[in-house]
Amino acid sequence: MMRYISILLLFALVPGCTSSNPAVRAETSIDLTVHILFIGNSLTYANDLPDLVKQQAREKGISIETRMIAMPNYALIDHLADGILQEEIRNHPYDFVVVQQGPSSQAEGRDMLIEAGDILSRLCHAHHARLAFFMVWPSRSYQHTFADVIENYTEAAFRVNAILCPVGQVWKNHIDTTGEWDYYGPDGFHPSPEGSRVAAQVIVESLFDQ
Repeated sequence: MMRYISILLLFALVPGCTSSNPAVRAETSIDLTVHILFIGNSLTYANDLPDLVKQQAREKGISIETRMIAMPNYALIDHLADGILQEEIRNHPYDFVVVQQGPSSQAEGRDMLIEAGDILSRLCHAHHARLAFFMVWPSRSYQHTFADVIENYTEAAFRVNAILCPVGQVWKNHIDTTGEWDYYGPDGFHPSPEGSRVAAQVIVESLFDQ
């Protein structure tokens, strides 16, 4: 969205661009819609998370358009190997690119997350987009790894100065405080509708309440 603010300021400084002439106003109309690309797997496409993000943003008076590239069981390096996301970022002007993979609590997952984050950060920077990590959560049967999930996503975002959307941390706080598991769906891993709604809320707050 910063590109649109910069253009607006430029028009304000150029003589004639603030003219009351309707023709001038038509030529200098600004697109204030925020464009977000979601990259991930079933944790993103379950319950159509991008659409929930759009709804949450609308409640804040923010207009957004979303595009999702998500495949079952995909890690970020799988998306990079496909090459589709690179073409998408190169050919379309995105303000934010929100990415996730599996919990990544183990050393291999952490390394994959950091490696892909470095590549994606450089790609986003080259095309004027902000990279954001959507921190996920472990399955109910692997709750003992929750701290590692949080640590590894936080480190990946910190290393490349990306935005961190700490959904997993919010889920853990909810479980620790209430003892409830209602953010999980029936399979004990994918989100329930309420879990996805909370994820969307955290993502919107992380992207825009800065």
